[in-house]
Amino acid sequence: MATPRQQIIDFIEQERLPKENVQRALILTQVYPSGKAWRGFVESLCLYLGGLAFGVAAIFFVAYNWVELGRFAKFAMVELLMVAGVIAYWKFGDHKIIGPLSLIVSTLLLGALMALYGQTYQTGADPWQLFFNWALLMLPWAFVARSSVLWIVWLSLLNLSILLYYQTFRGLLGVLFYSEESLLWIVFSLNTAALLLWEYCARIWDWLQPRWAPRLLAVGSGLSMTWLCFVGIFDSVNSPTGVAWLIWMGLFYFIYRKVKPDLFMLAGLCLSGIVVTVAFCSEYILSDADEGTFLLLAIIVLGLGAGSAVWLKRVNEELQS
Repeated sequence: MATPRQQIIDFIEQERLPKENVQRALILTQVYPSGKAWRGFVESLCLYLGGLAFGVAAIFFVAYNWVELGRFAKFAMVELLMVAGVIAYWKFGDHKIIGPLSLIVSTLLLGALMALYGQTYQTGADPWQLFFNWALLMLPWAFVARSSVLWIVWLSLLNLSILLYYQTFRGLLGVLFYSEESLLWIVFSLNTAALLLWEYCARIWDWLQPRWAPRLLAVGSGLSMTWLCFVGIFDSVNSPTGVAWLIWMGLFYFIYRKVKPDLFMLAGLCLSGIVVTVAFCSEYILSDADEGTFLLLAIIVLGLGAGSAVWLKRVNEELQS
């Protein structure tokens, strides 16, 4: 079925829709959001920004008054606010915004509480422990809230704890995965597995349907895979990253072109393809650093970008038809 936007365009081209009625048709078919839709968006945005501002304000209040506030006053303030957020979720859990937002604020305060505990009692010097334990303790809330935002926060904390752990021990226990390439493989594996699992679970649970979350995970997967390919091109002669990149490109193309079409994912594949192709050409084909080389690289970028734009436009037309 054609989208409402495409139907209106067809009606205009066929002169079946008068020009004076186009604006009203766009509003009635919700191609243009109505005043009520804009009001709902602004209200939701203000709720989220207000909740996040409240949590951040509590953290800065404790930090600014660190000397004036006693040890128990600091803990009591953060803990009471965190418990208040949990109570708000218990009372307004059915609300699509206030319920998840309450746990998001409580999650933010949970991280502040752990940082406060570590700073007060000097429990350790490794920052990765803070983020890993933060992710571990917030996991039950993520299961209970059934919120895409909380799961993305959890995955972000997990990624950050892995990066900080690598900076501390330079590998797994200082022995295994002792290279930057190994770290990229771990980050790529984590985000790709999370993306595939998310897409599968979205077929079961409706609250996983918003597309912004898997697209964000795809950015993490694509960024790490593209960087791995960079490492293979410029640093490692016998690195298998080129083959892995091609497999990743083929898998994502099959999923988001044939199984679950998504123009954003395909645009990301095109961008990764352009970047890797230009890097490969600059290293192995056009290695001489002169004016002609840079001109040819610019032509390659323009050609690949134009070809990608034409292909994406055709795919978009197919999806709307």
